[in-house]
Amino acid sequence: MSRVAVCSRSFSRHPVLRAELAAHYPDATFNDAGLSLNGDALIDYLSGHDKAVIALEPITDAVLAALPELKVISKFGVGYDKLDLVAMAGRGIALGWQGGVNKRSVSELVICFAIDLLRHVSRSDRELRRSEWKLRPGRQLSDRTVGIIGCGHVGKDLAILLRAFSCRVMAHDVLDFAQFYQTHDIESCGLEELLQTSDIVTLHLPLNASTENFMSAERLALMQPEALLINAARGGLVDEAALTDMLRDGRLAGAAFDVFAIEPLEDPELLALPNFLATPHAGGSTDEGILAMGRAAITGLDDNRLPVLGIFP
Repeated sequence: MSRVAVCSRSFSRHPVLRAELAAHYPDATFNDAGLSLNGDALIDYLSGHDKAVIALEPITDAVLAALPELKVISKFGVGYDKLDLVAMAGRGIALGWQGGVNKRSVSELVICFAIDLLRHVSRSDRELRRSEWKLRPGRQLSDRTVGIIGCGHVGKDLAILLRAFSCRVMAHDVLDFAQFYQTHDIESCGLEELLQTSDIVTLHLPLNASTENFMSAERLALMQPEALLINAARGGLVDEAALTDMLRDGRLAGAAFDVFAIEPLEDPELLALPNFLATPHAGGSTDEGILAMGRAAITGLDDNRLPVLGIFP
């Protein structure tokens, strides 16, 4: 029988997911010590297993080379930018992955971010706790123009939710979703038009060679000074140093990030800005999202395929 190792700490702590995995793989190894696994520690943990459930652990060619018995990697979550897909394909290692399983959790966080920034909720809370009574008039989300960059699973789900706020929704994607746009009254547009027009810009892109530093200083400068930027997709999509300068100088009204180029985030200058809101990569971490991601990962241990030519799905 296959031996399965679960790297994810949140999966390992989840009693329902543990029970459901154990029903299929009774000898599964769980990360009960709560270890942060990478490099040699990850190799030691996965040694002797032929299947693995991973979350944010970096799977490099060097790691795979040290684990010749590993045949399947199943993803707890939807991002696979920390997986060397080319190395996996070359070594015949299959990937279990299901897109969109946590889309509603992420979409709701984006709306939470938008309302929080528009109404100064977190900022006012911090001020009140310092005995500072300051009335900060805000703006409604209703009737705002929201630009969605990347209209995949989360982008589509968010677009539908925003229609309930009577938002004008603009979308930019390298793929054509003409039927979806028409059905939900969404405007497909070029990137420059979206950045110059939107009150709120929200990113929903994967991280790869073509999207790294996607929101460069030059693209950030195209946004309106009163606009907001939200990133609940992937760290590394935004030039965080340029963003810090723009927020500090008032060239951008606010930003909210759930993901960062380096995690955990250790940037005191960015975190000190009153118009910046941050959460610790928690977009999919709702009870419902964790359960859905975990069940998809269990399914992926048996329902998987090679990332042909390093491309997946």
